[in-house]
Amino acid sequence: MTALMTVIGIVVFFFGLLISIAWHELGHLSTAKLFKIRVPQYMVGFGPTLWSRHKGETEYGVKWIPLGGYIRMIGMFPPGNDGRVTARSTSPFRSMIEDARAASYEEVKPGDEDRLFYTRKPWKRVIVMFAGPFMNLILAFVLFLLVLMGFGQATQTTTVSQVSDCVISQSDEAALKAKNPCASNKYAESPAKKAGLLAGDRILSFNGTSVDVTQWSVLQEQIRKTTGPATITVLRKGQTVTLHADLIKNKVTKTDGNGGYAEGEYVTAGFLGFTPANEVVQLGFGQSIDRMGDMAQSGVESLAALPSKVPDLWNAVFNGAERKQDSPVGMIGAARIGGDVLAMHIPATQRIAFFLSLLAGINLSLFLFNMLPLLPLDGGHIAGALWESVRRNIARVFRRPDPGPFDVAKLMPVAYVIAGIFICFTALVMAADLINPVRLT
Repeated sequence: MTALMTVIGIVVFFFGLLISIAWHELGHLSTAKLFKIRVPQYMVGFGPTLWSRHKGETEYGVKWIPLGGYIRMIGMFPPGNDGRVTARSTSPFRSMIEDARAASYEEVKPGDEDRLFYTRKPWKRVIVMFAGPFMNLILAFVLFLLVLMGFGQATQTTTVSQVSDCVISQSDEAALKAKNPCASNKYAESPAKKAGLLAGDRILSFNGTSVDVTQWSVLQEQIRKTTGPATITVLRKGQTVTLHADLIKNKVTKTDGNGGYAEGEYVTAGFLGFTPANEVVQLGFGQSIDRMGDMAQSGVESLAALPSKVPDLWNAVFNGAERKQDSPVGMIGAARIGGDVLAMHIPATQRIAFFLSLLAGINLSLFLFNMLPLLPLDGGHIAGALWESVRRNIARVFRRPDPGPFDVAKLMPVAYVIAGIFICFTALVMAADLINPVRLT
């Protein structure tokens, strides 16, 4: 049954990814048609065509390899300085430029002269190229909002799950793995136990600072800043109880500032001695926006850290090293995680919520990745249009001749290099996802 649920999860997640890709390309398509740019093709996937149908002037279809999608707009690049489109050259770099330029004019028909992409004003081109990633951002926002406000999220809370009997350095792995290390008199009794904190208590305030049930990271920070006497107000069986603790210093695992931990890194900080409970909590709109802001920040940081992940991926594929939990995953890996989610032994509502969160995270990543100002990504075309606008406005201010459209085709040699790097990185991630996948535990 678990294997069947895993397979169903993989299939359903791939379907969700295809919807995300189609939704992205719909943003490009709808705005291109709004600005009267001719779009001969709208395709989900790459490679040989599996199915297609012509409607009006556009061919809509699905291709065999479900790892992306595209729309084909005519006239993506302006003609060369000589006004020609198919001029040849013996220079390999020049040939790249001319091949790209020629490809953008392959389907130009008589009467299309005013329907070319490059003839549109820069702000219109920015909208067309931004619309695709923006659709992913909208979908991520809606899915995250549905999960956080509707289903709720498993969150570390200010409720006490377990009280530590004694004080053990969290770098002392042997003691932590021992069956009952607190049975001896080797370790001091924990401040939480001395103060009378009990499992089930919900901490309402710490040293006069009120904390909401979902603000574990705030409470954790307050505790770690404190050594010595502290007043703790808790809700116990419907009644408010005030406790007095005497916090001490202890070596504890370093945090990431959001309640999570940096594995293998330790700091000396104030120590109370309890484990927070995990609860499924429905967040309000404001809390959900804050949480999504944290996710976006983490997404940007993860994107910036991608180059540093290459050695770990290489070792995971070729040297049999353990695949780290924060390792990048591709569509195959994401689909596999989707299968793991559906097979988890947790309530069905939480499986659905986890599944939707994963899909929302993929859409957020697609938005951030596509906004990089690099060709062939959407952000590269946006950067080109913005630079053209700057050049033309400067020329207008200084009463110089209009410099004309910025020839993005001249950047194609760089685009090929960047595309090659992306392809190599994608192949490495795909190999890691197949050979040494990230698995949920």
